[in-house]
Amino acid sequence: MPSIKKILHFMSSAWVTAISVGILGYGMSTDWSKTTMECARRGSDFFNGTAELTLELFSGNLERTFCPSFGGSVVFPVIPKLVETGVTPVVLHALALCLLVLCLVFSAASILISLYNSVSNPYETYMGPVGIYACSSLCACLSVVVLILFVVNVNVTNLAEELVNEFATTEVDLKNKSSEMQLGYYLVIPYTVLSLVAIVLIYMYDHAAYTQRREQQRPTEDAPKEIMMY
Repeated sequence: MPSIKKILHFMSSAWVTAISVGILGYGMSTDWSKTTMECARRGSDFFNGTAELTLELFSGNLERTFCPSFGGSVVFPVIPKLVETGVTPVVLHALALCLLVLCLVFSAASILISLYNSVSNPYETYMGPVGIYACSSLCACLSVVVLILFVVNVNVTNLAEELVNEFATTEVDLKNKSSEMQLGYYLVIPYTVLSLVAIVLIYMYDHAAYTQRREQQRPTEDAPKEIMMY
């Protein structure tokens, strides 16, 4: 039976990881970015229209005002519509989505390993602290990659311009693109931090346990000379 200290550390790690999964799950269901642009009919210098594109991971919303006509609002599935626009935006978006799914999978594995260690004493294998280090580290690293991929896709590629032109009745010119990340994007950050906290909790226990083992296995040269003579 594990010690009380071990149970507390591993249960705390599982609890922290579960919270991070809840945060990421909610983040994946809400807005990730909002992009606004000035709009004009192709060939016109009079930019009197605007287009506002709000993206979630699975759906998007486009609000057009005089772009190029009276415009309107349309809700659309993101990935199928990105497939029609070009290769780079859909690849980056799909890659970010796949990495988020992997984050959830590795978080679930970290929770299971933590719970297993809280009720048993496995050897130092992938079912022990090593497994939690690996899973939680992958969660943190992959989530950081997602942050980079998404912001590059929104700000560097022509994702927003292509989507606006997909819904415009005629070709339009767009300028002064301005993008800002929304709640869903920023919720990945606390997920990353909590994944690292889970690692720290296990490391604190692992380091204390290692120190205790070293103290119990001191070499004979630390013993008094009188004892060594016998």
